[in-house]
Amino acid sequence: MIANRLRQLAGILVLAVLVILGVKLLPIYLHNQELQQFVDDVTHRPATPTTSNDVIRSWILAKAADLELPVLADNVHIKRSPESVNIEVRYAVTVNLPLYTVDLHFYPGAGSR
Repeated sequence: MIANRLRQLAGILVLAVLVILGVKLLPIYLHNQELQQFVDDVTHRPATPTTSNDVIRSWILAKAADLELPVLADNVHIKRSPESVNIEVRYAVTVNLPLYTVDLHFYPGAGSR
């Protein structure tokens, strides 16, 4: 009887931990996915090849700020070739969990052809 209660309590505890992790981590991953989609869209805009790196960088920084992601100008790398524009964004998000802190590293990027 007590063993049954302990198993139930352990199961509830595991579920609670998973819910806490989901609440903390899921929005960050969804925002990163949204930034990835935005970067991909920027590389495929017809005007991007003639747009300056500073303007492209400002677009990405504005989107990251809207998503509350800690992206700095130094995190946005733009490489050009005659036929394409490649954009890479590298940043980390620090997540404070109960009893643990973790840095999640993200690398959204895209290139045009």
